[in-house]
Amino acid sequence: MGGLLRHRDFRHLCAADAISKVGTGISNLALSLLAVVTLQASTFDVSMLKTLQTVAYLLIGLQVGAWCDRMRCRPVLVVADLGRALALGSIPMAAAFAALTIWQLYIAVFVTGVLTVFFDVAHQSYLPRLVDRDDLIEGNAKLRISMSVAALTAPSLAGYLVQRFTAPVAVLVDALSYLWSAAWLRTIRTREPDPQKPAEQNLRREILEGMRLVFGNPILRAISLNNATTSLCQTAYLAIVVVFLVREVHLSPGMIGLLGSLSLVGALVGSVLTRRLTTKFGAARVLWVTALTNGLVFLCYPLTDSGWRLAFYVVAGFVTSACALVVIVVQISFQQTLCPDHLLGRLNATMNFLYWGVAPVGSLLAGVVAESIGLRPTLWFAAIGMLLAAGWLIASPLRTMRHLPAEEIPKK
Repeated sequence: MGGLLRHRDFRHLCAADAISKVGTGISNLALSLLAVVTLQASTFDVSMLKTLQTVAYLLIGLQVGAWCDRMRCRPVLVVADLGRALALGSIPMAAAFAALTIWQLYIAVFVTGVLTVFFDVAHQSYLPRLVDRDDLIEGNAKLRISMSVAALTAPSLAGYLVQRFTAPVAVLVDALSYLWSAAWLRTIRTREPDPQKPAEQNLRREILEGMRLVFGNPILRAISLNNATTSLCQTAYLAIVVVFLVREVHLSPGMIGLLGSLSLVGALVGSVLTRRLTTKFGAARVLWVTALTNGLVFLCYPLTDSGWRLAFYVVAGFVTSACALVVIVVQISFQQTLCPDHLLGRLNATMNFLYWGVAPVGSLLAGVVAESIGLRPTLWFAAIGMLLAAGWLIASPLRTMRHLPAEEIPKK
């Protein structure tokens, strides 16, 4: 009963994640609403904001993986949280003195993005150092429950905070959530083993080792290509969806937040069901079928409009958020099981680089294309791309497999 929740340090890791993820979800919506409603930013300006949130993965994503393999993870997580609290805290401070500009948002978002690269790579490498490898699927699923709860509560909370107290206050809540996360991470007692450091440190060679791990394995290669295509299209959608809902569907910030919460109930369902689905049907089969379902249902987003057609947005959000959580849990658990500890940071960094590295391209393209042909046609392009992304998995060995291989990649 309780499983990993009886593990004290794992509970503290979950506590750190829970409020932090809610705060992140709040600012993701609040920053876009701040730009659109308060600063009257253009569609391109909002897409540039989304671009700067993820461009750091493209700039330093691979290097961070090599650096994290040389360090213990928990100090990296704590410093990243504190730095993000300071960066986002500068936004409400500037707003209080009526000095907030779009450039202030750009700088704060970029700095937060850089620190998020370090946090995400270290976070994915930390769980295998905290729990047994047999517990990784359960551990990742329970951590994703925190993300699911955040996805469920954050949009409506963000909409309420923006409408009731203004967007800078909503961003302040996110800054405080990072302080909460840092405080809980500091209470974890398990001491990480000292990382294995190469006799001769060579950043370029260490980065190439991580890339060979991914592209030398046919399953990891298919997953990474699916991730890259999915990220390109999904970030294109995210870059313009708030502008679309405000200016074409004519929704208020509160209604946008409420619809977001209703549609993201699926994330909680997906995180709860992942282990049952993989046990019954096999992780390999679940992975490609879920990705295909995600692409098919994504086609509902461009059909969204006022009145009864808002249901398309809710249904699409419910199903795609559930599918996304299932794919994430299965994929990350597979990576953590397959990879030796001393290469885990580089493997995670390479996968994150391929996923998030194309994200700024998707955001920027969405802004340019939407300015040229309109918001709804751009959403159709993004939705069709999401469907095509599943082809990488269907064309791989996964299509004929039931279970993912559990053998560790041989150490070099």
